[in-house]
Amino acid sequence: MATVATESPQQQQQTPAVLPDGRKVVDEVSGWLRVFDDGSIDRTWTGPPEALPLMQHVEPYAVPRDGHTLHDLPGEPDLRVYLPEVNDSAGRLPVIVQLHGGGFCISDPSWTLYHHFYARLACAVPAVVVTAQLPLAPEHRLPAQIYSGVDVLRRLRTIVTSDAGALEDPAAKLLREAADLSRVFLVGDSSGGNLVHHVAARVGADGPDVWAPLRVAGGVPIHPGFVRAERSRSELQATADSVFFTLDMLDKFLAMALPEGATKDHPYTCPMGANAPPLESVPLPPMLVAVAEKDLIRDTNLEYCDALRAAGKDVELLINRGMSHSFYLNKFAVDMDPTTGERTQELIDAIKTFVSRH
Repeated sequence: MATVATESPQQQQQTPAVLPDGRKVVDEVSGWLRVFDDGSIDRTWTGPPEALPLMQHVEPYAVPRDGHTLHDLPGEPDLRVYLPEVNDSAGRLPVIVQLHGGGFCISDPSWTLYHHFYARLACAVPAVVVTAQLPLAPEHRLPAQIYSGVDVLRRLRTIVTSDAGALEDPAAKLLREAADLSRVFLVGDSSGGNLVHHVAARVGADGPDVWAPLRVAGGVPIHPGFVRAERSRSELQATADSVFFTLDMLDKFLAMALPEGATKDHPYTCPMGANAPPLESVPLPPMLVAVAEKDLIRDTNLEYCDALRAAGKDVELLINRGMSHSFYLNKFAVDMDPTTGERTQELIDAIKTFVSRH
C-alpha cells in the first residue's frame, strides 16, 4: 500500500531545547505538536513535507463540484456542511455527523485528508454530511470533545427545526430543506470513533423526548481509539510507522487528552473495561465498527465489538483487510494504490448499506 512514511521519534532530528524567544520545548509528538514550558502549543507540521498537501484547508464552494456543494456555517459551534446534488423527488436526506480524529489533540475537518473522503461519502449514500472543529487537548481535555459533539447535534436540530424566515444564512436554509433529523448517523475517525460511542450514549440517556425530532439512528466508529493501559498484542507487533498513527502518538496524545491522572483504562478510551458502566446499561443505537487488519489497536477494537455483542447490542463488524489505521484518509494511497482504493470503496459501500437499513 502506498503510504506517507515518517521516522520514529528516536530517528527524527531533535528539536532544540530552547527556542530563540526563550521558550523551552517540554514535549513533542511525532512532528505534529510541540508543548512549551509556558503552556503554549505549536501544531505546525514538522514531519515529512510530502504529507503537507493532506493538511491543506479546503475552501467552501456554493457552485457544485463532483456532485456536491460545500458550505461553512459560523456559530456555536461552527459547522461545515456537504450537500449532495439529488433529484427533487429524493426528499429529505439522512444526516451523517462526522466527528474528526487526531487523538483529541490535532486535526481540522477542513483538511484535504477528510474532505476527499467525506465529499465522496456524501454523494455515495447520498446524505448530508455535517462536521465541526472539535476542541483540542491539551488545552481542552476530555470530556470537552464529547460536549462539543453533543453541541453539534443541538445546533443541527436548531437549524433544521427553525422557521425558514428566521434563517438568514443561505446555507442554513439549504440544510434545513435537505436534512432528515429522524435519521442522524454519527461517524467518527480514530479518536472520533470514541466520540461516536460517548455522544450516542449521552443522547440515548437523555431519551427520545428530549431530542425529538432528532434521532440518532446509528453509529459508525472507524478504527476507534479504544485501548487499555496494558499493551495489546497488536500494539506490540512490529509495524511500519506512518504519519497517521504510531505508538508514540497514541501514548502522548492520550496522556494529554485524558483527565489529569487518568490511565488508558478510563471509560473514555476503554468503554468495555471494568471502570466503565456495564455496556448492557448504555443506551446505544445500532453500530457498524470498522477495524483495520494491520491497525496497532486492532485487538482492542475487536474486544470492543465482542463486548457490544455480549451486552446484546446491535453491532456489525467490517474488517479492512490488509489495511492500517485511517488508511482511507490518505488520498495519495487511495488514488494511486489499487488495493487501498478498493478497500476505501468497500468502506463507503458498507456505510451506505448501513445507513439504508436504518
